[in-house]
Amino acid sequence: MSQQHSAADPAPTSAVATVAQRRDWWRDAVIYQVYPRSFADSNGDGMGDLEGIRSRLPYLRDLGIDAVWLSPFYASPQADAGYDVADYRAVDPMFGNLLDADALIRDAHELDLRIIVDLVPNHSSDQHEWFKRALREGPGSSLRDRYHFRPGKGENGELPPNDWESIFGGPAWTRVTEPDGSLGEWYLHLFAPEQPDFNWEHPAVGDEFRSILRFWLDMGVDGFRIDVAHGLVKAEGLPDLGDHDQLKLLGNDVMPFFDQDGVHEVYRQWRLILDEYAGERIFVAEAWTPTVERTANYVRPDELHQAFNFQYLGTHWDAEELRQVIDRTLEAMRPVGAPATWVLSNHDVTRHATRFANPAGLGTQIREAGDRELGLRRARAATLLMLALPGSAYIYQGEELGLPDVVDLPDEVRQDPAYFRGAGQDGFRDGCRVPIPWTREGSSYGFGTGGSWLPQPAEWADLSVESQTGVAGSTLELYRTALATRRTEPDLGAGESVEWLRAPEGVLAFRRGDFVCVANTTGESVTTPAYGRLLLASGEIAEVDGDAKIPADTTAWWTTA
Repeated sequence: MSQQHSAADPAPTSAVATVAQRRDWWRDAVIYQVYPRSFADSNGDGMGDLEGIRSRLPYLRDLGIDAVWLSPFYASPQADAGYDVADYRAVDPMFGNLLDADALIRDAHELDLRIIVDLVPNHSSDQHEWFKRALREGPGSSLRDRYHFRPGKGENGELPPNDWESIFGGPAWTRVTEPDGSLGEWYLHLFAPEQPDFNWEHPAVGDEFRSILRFWLDMGVDGFRIDVAHGLVKAEGLPDLGDHDQLKLLGNDVMPFFDQDGVHEVYRQWRLILDEYAGERIFVAEAWTPTVERTANYVRPDELHQAFNFQYLGTHWDAEELRQVIDRTLEAMRPVGAPATWVLSNHDVTRHATRFANPAGLGTQIREAGDRELGLRRARAATLLMLALPGSAYIYQGEELGLPDVVDLPDEVRQDPAYFRGAGQDGFRDGCRVPIPWTREGSSYGFGTGGSWLPQPAEWADLSVESQTGVAGSTLELYRTALATRRTEPDLGAGESVEWLRAPEGVLAFRRGDFVCVANTTGESVTTPAYGRLLLASGEIAEVDGDAKIPADTTAWWTTA
């Protein structure tokens, strides 16, 4: 018999469990990342906003997710798309105001969706009131102690205090002009110069962020994604690193400015606050660490709940490599009792439909479109594999539409700050941040009435929500069906292990109770047993006499129940 992947209608109400009634919801949650600039524009100014997000919440409910993670919408000069925060208790006017945030949270809860907000504790904007006062008051100001101000080296202090480099390229230090007009001290910024790092050794910094947590918890948010969670504490004395190819060391070694053990005391204090609130609020760490074992340190029982699995995100579409990362992840999380997390795309990396369209080894920021048909086929298969694994999964807005990265944006429209800083990150993150298409027509395919802040490709009309809704075989319907199935199959979701099955080379096969997942990562069709009733597949599966022919780059789900 020949059976194509299911094209069921969007998840019925019965399949969309009421998350408020599920204990430990975060252990198997599917969390959808919204990049506010690029999701939906309610006022026609070309920029997404909170009211636009609010208007699209029913779409997210019908998709079948559990929670929405919002990238920063705080008051900000937008030197780094909102990750430079000037006021942590205010909404930037481009996105709305606090009343809009309150309405968004309330509406989401009525739809049984939870809201997770981004928190940026490693650095502020240089327009934060603390930093502005530190500059005005000059050397000796107590406000300077809340950041990392240092005298320079050299005869006249003309050299940076140490050899650290910014993640965005160039020195991690900027010299200030003092109130009397003289060149003076330097301040540390691991990212853009407009993003001075806080000094977490100063008690006022910890007091302020505990207050910020309570502000948003009192508004009803269900958790926080912690930006640069690994960066808050710096090694004592800010020692030189002594290697001038520092960016290649990131993620491979413990750096004097990243993944220092002192960060864990901060999160133990935060966890005490979170546990005072009802409703199982959560913390999610963006923690770039050398190993998944060090990532596990962030999710010990008295610290954070989840940490992004960046080792998995960077894994190639290769069965052996995937299995190694899956095993190491599950093994690392088991001793601390935390769920594994799985993610394929986000606002900082090339969308996986484009990464998988290119040869392995090009990294997570790619400028080439590659073979788009191949990339989409692999992306769909990778999504079903991810959603079959034990733990929690993250979806980045638009991946459910199969969107590729926009790799040919003209230079004059780019806004990624790293793009303008030469060395450092490649600076092509704009390609994954292009506003998503909702309709076949319109100045921005339904994003808003006034165009979009980054231009959308014409071919996105056929990838829009309108074009894919109800269409058998569309990527959107594949996601809807997969998420509904994940909710209804008792062996999917939370867990801490898989049972690997024998499979041909290049194929992953594992069992979880009565559920079986088979992922063919090769470029050729393979034959495996038909493990029971076919639930779903990312491509067409032919079953004959108890065997299943699985096409190249295809994942299939079965149940033996």
